[in-house]
Amino acid sequence: MEILHVSAECYPASKAGGLADVVGALPKYQNKLGHTAKVVTPMHRTKFLYDNDFEVVHKGDIKMGDLWFPYTIIKEKTNKLDFDFYMVDINGLLDREKIYGYSDDIERFFAFQIAVVDWISKWKHAPGVIHVHDHHTAFIPFMIQYCYAYQHLKSIRTVFTIHNGQYQGWMPWTKVSYMPAWNSAYWGKLDWNKDLNPMASAIKCAWKVTTVSYSYLEELRYNSKGLEALFEYEKGKCTGILNGIDTAVWDPETDSYLDKNFSLKNYQQGKDENKKILCEKFNLDFDKPLFIFIGRLVHEKAADLLPQVINDSIYHMKGQMNFLLLGSGDYHVERHLENMRSEFVGYYNSQIGYNEKLSHEMYAGGDFLLMPSRVEPCGLNQMYAMRYGTVPIVRNTGGLRDTVIDYGDVGGYGVKFNQASVWDVTYSIHRALDLYKQPKRLHEVRTTMMKLDNSWENSASKYIELYQQIIH
Repeated sequence: MEILHVSAECYPASKAGGLADVVGALPKYQNKLGHTAKVVTPMHRTKFLYDNDFEVVHKGDIKMGDLWFPYTIIKEKTNKLDFDFYMVDINGLLDREKIYGYSDDIERFFAFQIAVVDWISKWKHAPGVIHVHDHHTAFIPFMIQYCYAYQHLKSIRTVFTIHNGQYQGWMPWTKVSYMPAWNSAYWGKLDWNKDLNPMASAIKCAWKVTTVSYSYLEELRYNSKGLEALFEYEKGKCTGILNGIDTAVWDPETDSYLDKNFSLKNYQQGKDENKKILCEKFNLDFDKPLFIFIGRLVHEKAADLLPQVINDSIYHMKGQMNFLLLGSGDYHVERHLENMRSEFVGYYNSQIGYNEKLSHEMYAGGDFLLMPSRVEPCGLNQMYAMRYGTVPIVRNTGGLRDTVIDYGDVGGYGVKFNQASVWDVTYSIHRALDLYKQPKRLHEVRTTMMKLDNSWENSASKYIELYQQIIH
């Protein structure tokens, strides 16, 4: 079976969040199962682009509304990612350093999708499945069914994966002029509440729709920013498939980012040495438990709670712990967290921004990981943390519900709470402190976590089974 994944990002070529990790791993594991999985993204101007060798495999041109543009498809030469990796270049639109956040993002990703479909239409043999990810690629199922120039692609099966249902790509109907000539009898396949909604369109047009955890699919049926009725109506084609992690990248025994590698057999020594490095670098106390947060400083991650949580925890629990944060996002949250450094010297520190190496070091050296998310479709951080023996403290939502069992329950190995509130998070930190003071119980929790199999093998097989359902 041949599968083409279409995504806005793919690790290590480009990354803004967990979407990149998924798209950088799933095809690799599908290939291991004997299939041919490929990936295509925009040609972001990242370090990966300049550090690797590419070849031009296709050139074409496309009309988008009143605009005409040429595009180029390049391919990485060495199969460095363990799958064929392609990028689409469109001068003036896709030649940017950042993945998102430009005023013309609608035009950028519309053009990207048109170029991908046009390129596929020139293939001598079409892929069996086109697997599109999130709203940036969500018009593709519509295009291959209802745009006149691409009618010969109608037999290709399409799968749409929702990594984050909060971002749907809404745009005014005036933007429909960008769509290649299409059968207007099917305007309802594009419309949702009098707007163009790419995510709604893909849910209607794709053969199958998946979410990245079982619980998140259920949550979307009652909390999906206006698409609740659509998820209920299309529930027969929707499936939850839990993400995995790339255990070749996230392995404390071989992780090249770590100064001290370790395995289950010597994890205590390994974690201690990595923790010492962090504490020396960020002026923290090695003898106290280290609570870490890694992620986007945005509302859905409940990052706005962190300053008060840290303040209350240090004061009410008399400074029995350290906090170290890594992330970026909301400007006001960033400034608040930066200003706290001078107030809690020796108890708290932060690094604003994205740093892949530091994130690995924090998973290895941390004792507890904070994930107070209001919304968490799957969550990969908690799985990375558990692989490195760091106990996750998570809200009982989405994929966090599916992957973490509270240590107070039989076989449990994490700390869970129900409300995204300062009180509930602070109370959970108190529970974690109690666990830290029980070395034998903490050892049981850590060894249980580190033995868990959260790899992509199982999830990749489930996607193949899903494809086979719609191909045969």
